[in-house]
This record gives sequence, structure tokens and C-alpha cells, in this order.
Amino acid sequence: MARSRKEISKKILNRLLISGAIIIAAQSPYFWLNFYKNIFSGRPIFKKKIRDTFYNLKKRGLITIEKKNRNLYMFLTEEGKKEAGKYQINDLEIKRPKKWDKKWRLIIFDIPENFKIKRDLFRGKIKELGFYQLQKSVWAYPYPCEKEINILKGFLGFRDKNLIILTVEKIENSENLRKFFNLYPREA
Repeated sequence: MARSRKEISKKILNRLLISGAIIIAAQSPYFWLNFYKNIFSGRPIFKKKIRDTFYNLKKRGLITIEKKNRNLYMFLTEEGKKEAGKYQINDLEIKRPKKWDKKWRLIIFDIPENFKIKRDLFRGKIKELGFYQLQKSVWAYPYPCEKEINILKGFLGFRDKNLIILTVEKIENSENLRKFFNLYPREA
């Protein structure tokens, strides 16, 4: 089954976000084949669909393509970085280890009222990720999640003073918490 143009766009934007740029020898007769091998793996894709996707990304102002010497350089624009960041946040998930280390990760945040939309987005995303709300701005999770929370924090533009991640070994009266995460009594 061929990839959709949206899937291709997402993959290109994510790759550019991670690498900063894609450089390909444009004069090569194997240009599109090399590009495909660099970006995609698995299912086949048509060269025309890739070209059309690049044209569409450029037309939307998400990427710039520059030709220098015999190479093509592709970069994300500021708008492209925002779009790629949205994809990264939408796909964010926390890998659950096989065994619980018996430590809790507490997310404590104090985000000003003038950032209400971002605060609500953050709260919605950590709820979607499976966090348990202990208090209005205190959430718990039993597995390592610092990397994912810091990605979310950076994307939303929060400062260190707005959000703190604590790792604790004991939470008083944690029975409901253990039940919520299915850690009771199996891994208790």
C-alpha cells in the first residue's frame, strides 16, 4: 500500500527537524532513489508523489530548497519547524519498561493565566499520555518520562520555573495510584 502525501510530508518534515538539512547530489541519475533510501524504508513509493510533496511543502512555505554547486539543500523554514514540532508532539508517547523501578515521576507546574491555552494543551497531552492527576497542577506517572515532558515543555515554550519534574520513591496513600497504573498488587 502506497504512502499518502500527508505521511510523506510528515516524514520529510520530521527528518529535516532532526537533521537540520538534507543534502543530495542533484545531478545524480539516482537522485530520487537515493532520497527515498535516505528518508523512507519499507513500502514502495512513486517518484512523482515525492516530487509533488516537495512542491507542496515549498508552496506552503514549510521548506526552502537551494541549489549550490551540484547539490540540493533542503531546510525547514520557521513555519516548517512549527509544523514539524506539531507532528512530533502528536506522535509523542512514553515507552513503558517491562518492570517498574518503584519510583514515581511527579510533574508540578505553575503556568500563568496569560498562557491558559498552552497550559490547557499541556494538561490535555499529559492526560492523553496516561498521567494521573493528584492535584490541579500535580500529575504522577510511574515510569521514566523526563525526555518526553521536556520535548513538550520546549514545544510549548515553558521555562524551568513553570514546570518541575520530580522523581520520588514514596507517595503517601498511593493505593489508588497503583490501581490506576495496574501496579497493585502485581508489582507492589
